[in-house]
Amino acid sequence: MSGGEVKLLGVLTSPYKFRVEVALKLKGIPYQYIEEDLSKKSPLLLQSNPIHNKIPVLIHNGKPISESLVILEYIEDTWKNNNSNPLLPIDPLARSTARFWIKFIEETILQTAAKSVKTKDRGDIERIIGQVGEQLKMLEKELVGSGEDYFGGERIGLLDIVAFAMAYWFDVIQEAMAVEDSLKLMTEDRVPELLKWMRKVMAVDVVVDSLPPRDKHIAYVRTRRMIST
Repeated sequence: MSGGEVKLLGVLTSPYKFRVEVALKLKGIPYQYIEEDLSKKSPLLLQSNPIHNKIPVLIHNGKPISESLVILEYIEDTWKNNNSNPLLPIDPLARSTARFWIKFIEETILQTAAKSVKTKDRGDIERIIGQVGEQLKMLEKELVGSGEDYFGGERIGLLDIVAFAMAYWFDVIQEAMAVEDSLKLMTEDRVPELLKWMRKVMAVDVVVDSLPPRDKHIAYVRTRRMIST
C-alpha cells in the first residue's frame, strides 16, 4: 500500500502545499509535483477534488486525498515503515497534544488572523493583532515548556510543519505589505522563542528546499492584495 506512484497538485506559494511537500521529503517518498494554475484549474484537479476544487491534492496510486491536514495524517499512516522520520509522537498522549495544538493553529490563530483582512478599521485591526499575538504566545509557551528544540522533540514533526508554515507566511505577508512595526506579529518583542525556533527549522534542508523563492512569494502576495482591494 505504501509503494506506488505519488503525485502532488499544488501552487508554489501555498502554505498548505508546503506542509505536504515537507512531509513527503522528510519521509523520503518520491513524488511528482504538478503546479496548478488556479485561474484555470486543470481537469485533473477538478476530478481529484470535485467537492472544493482546491489544492493541495495528493494522488497515491491513482486515488486522491484532499485537505492538507488529512493528507499529512495519510502520509504518516501509510508510510509507517519510514520510522526514521515520524511526523507524530508514538506516545498517545504526546500525539493528542500535538493534534490539539495543530487544531489551535488551524481553527483559532489562522481564523483570528483572517479577520484582519476583512476590515480596514484601524481600531479593529489593532484589536485582532493583539488577539493573535496572545494566541502566538500560548503556542510559544508550549514550545518553551517542552524543553526541546522543536515541537516534535529532537527533530521536526507534524506540529512543527504546520506552525512553521503559519509563522513564515505571516512574516512574508508583513514584509510584502510593509506592515508597520506596531502591527507586526513575528517580532523579537512579541515572540522571541518562536523566532529562535523558526531559525532552527529554517536550517533543516527539506524545509528550505520546499519554500518558494522569497522574491516571487512577496511579489505574489502584493499582486493578490492589489486584486482583492
